[in-house]
Order: sequence, then structure tokens, then C-alpha cells
Amino acid sequence: MTVVEICLDDLAGVGRAEAAGADRIELCSALSTGGLTPSIGTVAGALGMAERLGVNVLIRQRPGDFVFDADELAAMVADIRAVAALPRPEGVPLGFVVGALRPDGTVDADATRALVDACGRAPVTFHKAFDQTPDRAAALETLISLGVARVLTSGGATTAADGAAELGALVTQAGDRIVVLAGGGVRPSSVADLVRRTGVPEVHLRAVEEAASASLVPSAYDTGRREVTSAATVAAVVDAVRGVHA
Repeated sequence: MTVVEICLDDLAGVGRAEAAGADRIELCSALSTGGLTPSIGTVAGALGMAERLGVNVLIRQRPGDFVFDADELAAMVADIRAVAALPRPEGVPLGFVVGALRPDGTVDADATRALVDACGRAPVTFHKAFDQTPDRAAALETLISLGVARVLTSGGATTAADGAAELGALVTQAGDRIVVLAGGGVRPSSVADLVRRTGVPEVHLRAVEEAASASLVPSAYDTGRREVTSAATVAAVVDAVRGVHA
């Protein structure tokens, strides 16, 4: 069955995603900047709320490029260790999402190795920094050699649908050595076709809807609306991919 992963930064979304049938979440903060490491309290809350849902935690120290200096790398290693030390219910898998590049866009093997080593036995996903690499076939082999379990990619295109041909090639190249997780513009209306065309075993998306602010007081920090996880969108994607295997 195709695995459905939901990217979110709202704690309430953990329960919504699980109830709607998602298999895993990628827990982040600051998704408006592409996603950063969530606070330790946020991770603890998510792990306490999950009952069976896999929880993958994004480790990204700052917005911007993926070329990290020694201090930034040390901070990310420390974040991984702090998250790994948190208690979690029996049967709730924990994983990490990382990514580091050299200035030329190739995978920074040394930095990635340090992050993977810090994760211990927890599975590691290399995030969409992968799509910036100049030779994704070569980058995939590098990730395999580093022990990365999964790579999130749109095949180098703006959306996974646009990158379907390359996604299919990556799935073939990967075999059973690494999982190709398709992300980028994945929607309920198109996900079944994407899975059929590419053979990807897993899909990733943000499932969002707008909610009204709980505050009655105007603020420069509050537009009056915010994005939250949509249980209806999660359920629609789950139903669509289940239909592929029916």
C-alpha cells in the first residue's frame, strides 16, 4: 500500500492526520520559510498525541540555503540527540528529516554522515534539497552509501506530476535500497495518477485549510486567518491511493 506522509507545523494536525488515515507526519515549524526544526516541546507534544502514526522530525537550523557551517551542523546534531531522548508511546516510530549540500549543489557527504550517525537506528529522510543537486542519479547513490532510508523529491521539477518521468527513473534505480518519497503539489485529484505513472511507494504533501484566529484583538502578528491541517484533504488522499491498490 502507498504510504501517505503529511507535512505539518500545527499540533492539532497530528490528531487530525492520524484520524484521517495518514501513515506518517513530517513535523516542522515555520513552514512559510520552507520548514525549520520544531521546538522540543512541540516534538514532545506530537509524540504524546500519536498512537500509531510515524513521526518524522525535520532538522533544519535556519532558513535559506542548505550549506551549513560547523556551528550550524553541531546545533542540528544536538537537536537530533535531544529529540531522540524524548519518551514516546510503544508503536510510534520516530525518524528524522535532514539535508546538507556543498556550495556546488552536490550532497555534502561529510555533513550528512554526521547527521545520519547522530540519528542512530532512527530512519533518515533526505529532504528536497535533493532536487537542487546537479546529478540526482549520482546523488541517490551517495545517499544510499550513507545509509539514508528515504529521499523526498519531485524529480527536480516544480511539482511531482511535472517530474513524473524522473521520479519513475529514480524508483527503478533505487530498487529496494532506498525509498523514493514523492512530494511537490501532490493533491487528492492527481495522486492516484502519480502513483500509477511513477511506481512511487510513498507520497508527501501539506494538507491545509484556513482557520479563523482565536483572538478577538487585532495584531500586527495576526492576519485573522492561519493555516491548519485539513482532515478532509488527508482522508481524500488516503482514499485515492488506497484505490490504486483496490
